[in-house]
Amino acid sequence: MKKIIIIVFSFIITIGSGCKKDPLNITPNGRIDLKDIFQDNNQTAAYLNSCYGNLQQYGGNYFFHTMLAGFSDEAHDNDDPTEGVNSTAWYNGALTPTNNPLDAGGWNGNYYGGDWSGIRKCNVFLSNIDGATVTNASDKSRWKAEAKILRAFYYWDLITRYGPMPIENEAFPTNYDYKELKRSTFDSCVQFIVRNCDEAIAEPNMPYRIITGEPDRARFTKAVAYAIKSEALLFNASPLWNPSNDLSKWQAAATAAQQAITDLTTNSNYALFGDYGSYFITTPDLNPDPVDKETILEMKNNTNITQWQFLNGAPSVRAYKAGATPTQELVDAYEMADGSIPITGYSDADHLQPVIDPLSGYDDANPYINRDPRFYATVFYNGGYYGNINGGSYSLQSYVGGADGFLTSDRHYTHNGYYLHKFVNGDLTDQQSSGARTRKFRLAELYLNLAEAENEANGPTMAAYDAVNKIRARPSVHMPALGGLSQEQLRDRIHNERRVEMSFEEARFWDVRRWKILDQTDKLTTGMKWVKNGSALSNTRVVVDRRNSYADKFLIWPIPLSEISVLPEFTQNPGW
Repeated sequence: MKKIIIIVFSFIITIGSGCKKDPLNITPNGRIDLKDIFQDNNQTAAYLNSCYGNLQQYGGNYFFHTMLAGFSDEAHDNDDPTEGVNSTAWYNGALTPTNNPLDAGGWNGNYYGGDWSGIRKCNVFLSNIDGATVTNASDKSRWKAEAKILRAFYYWDLITRYGPMPIENEAFPTNYDYKELKRSTFDSCVQFIVRNCDEAIAEPNMPYRIITGEPDRARFTKAVAYAIKSEALLFNASPLWNPSNDLSKWQAAATAAQQAITDLTTNSNYALFGDYGSYFITTPDLNPDPVDKETILEMKNNTNITQWQFLNGAPSVRAYKAGATPTQELVDAYEMADGSIPITGYSDADHLQPVIDPLSGYDDANPYINRDPRFYATVFYNGGYYGNINGGSYSLQSYVGGADGFLTSDRHYTHNGYYLHKFVNGDLTDQQSSGARTRKFRLAELYLNLAEAENEANGPTMAAYDAVNKIRARPSVHMPALGGLSQEQLRDRIHNERRVEMSFEEARFWDVRRWKILDQTDKLTTGMKWVKNGSALSNTRVVVDRRNSYADKFLIWPIPLSEISVLPEFTQNPGW
């Protein structure tokens, strides 16, 4: 952090022929002084835009065009076991204070330095905006609120990965003595984030959603502030950061989620998208009354990442690689269509012997019938409809020797019997783009946050049931409502609801950490190996990968050694 915050940020502006600034105000290196930036409306706006520059792209922009899901128990990255591939390194437990397999140059990465740089930029902006020359007063107040949300976001991203950090409310001077700099508490960091979000939410000129067109897509809004606040308070109440189970923290998370839902659905027009499957292969429309009323924040992915089927597809559609493929553990998590739980656990450590509820109607020899509709929208499975390919209906052939067959030595083929459907338009081939972008926040998460926090704070109340059942009642899902459960039973169902509803959306990776169950979920993943003999098909559950990244120290990432070595009061995270 010292290398980041000790540098006075210089905003570089090209001096074109149309610039009317006094040349004497230009520094010898061709840059405009910081004070001059905030004397000009357009340059002030440009500085705010620069505050967005350190945001990650998330989605499929992890090395090498993979997804964070491939580093959790919901997916296997089919670049593994290639030597030097980051997923292989992660599975092998190669994370250290000097090497993070998820921190790759040119991809999502530089989290620690990038977040601090973003915080620094926001602080510089906030220190200057009150005295800045801005044409419209409404713009000035909105921009100030926007910078506060950005600062909250960077802090939230930082402490989610690395734990509590010093609270930098303003840019440190260049002569600041960093030797005494100490980490704050996680709760203090969350309260700082909440204050920033609350101040932005209270700003009347801050819009609820972006409706002004493509250039403003992915700008932060009042809804984004609500989402950050809700998620931060939920994590603050969870076992990782609330070991004494202080129920007031759960109540604060429940209250925040309820306030967010009420405001967004009553005073704005946020609502759940009707069709779960098509939601993830469409681009949110920027209108006052959009078709997509669910998305709160989407990220501006680079061009390649919108080509989901090219980077996470089957050989039959000429995909570049199989990408992140759903694990058997994720498949087993989907309920039957009647709401019964087919797989209640495993009788062996390798997950090869599922414990099947005979009353559910589940048959391991024919495992894909009558499942939660979200299963079909998320997973391509052997024999299932893939799409209209070359003018005809195509069913996936992921059995051994099939066109999309089970082949663990080739990145083009599934290693576990499945391919990703969520985000993938099966009717597109090769490098055609669906235009779908990564949703960082959406309304469904707020309902799930409310359900979890309300149940933990007050038990299985109607408020908790109503929130989770709102998700299950989505028109294209129509899963039976939950009811009549104990607090522990509802907790398990809500956890599972998050798992299936938000699969491949970067929720699971962090959820198992805040719940402190990483050592139960991430030791290995399995798949379903299908074999065809004549016209007959049979299957066998198989172990796909064994991982060494599940110990408690992996709950929080290590702070880079380069920072620890120059900040003597900056304690390293446990186990590192």
